[in-house]
Amino acid sequence: MIVITNPFFVENEIQILHSLLEEGLFLLHIRKPDFSELEMAQFIHQIKLEFHDNLVLHNHHHLAKDFGINRFHFSEKERINYNQSYKSCKSTSTHSIEDFNSLQNFDYAFLSPVFKSISKENYYPEKDLFEEIKSRKNQQTKMVALGGIDSENIQQVLEKGFDDVALLGAIWKNENPLKQFKLCQKIALMHSQSQV
Repeated sequence: MIVITNPFFVENEIQILHSLLEEGLFLLHIRKPDFSELEMAQFIHQIKLEFHDNLVLHNHHHLAKDFGINRFHFSEKERINYNQSYKSCKSTSTHSIEDFNSLQNFDYAFLSPVFKSISKENYYPEKDLFEEIKSRKNQQTKMVALGGIDSENIQQVLEKGFDDVALLGAIWKNENPLKQFKLCQKIALMHSQSQV
């Protein structure tokens, strides 16, 4: 399971992030589009060194080396011009099955929005992605559902064929982010165990 940071300021954010990582969060996407290079460096510096391997940078990729980070995310726009020399773990964002199917050299990709977004106002799916993913041809890239996913629908998402889920609004719009994460994590783990 993946958690994406809130793009905006969150009270006690680092403390919450540490709690999620301590509970077994595998990948934390740091998405702070308005952060300067200095703000990003200061933010990462607050995260315990032991968790740097779980971090994925959305911007200021050049800071990665200083912090021992080897995971990078590329937006749709960046993907067009991205440098193939990145040998580390790479992810990207897609909004159609056609885009997803055309990907090469990405470990996983978000496909969104699956449901009405929790964090973005008036952001709805234009197509039924559960129908769309029946046309999946790309099996090399892990397909990660994003958009409107919470404890109420996570099981449906995994049963319908997505490989994994990413949470944003479900965590940051919740009064108890850790409790919500643990609930989603439990459902996802039960699903993966039933597939073995």
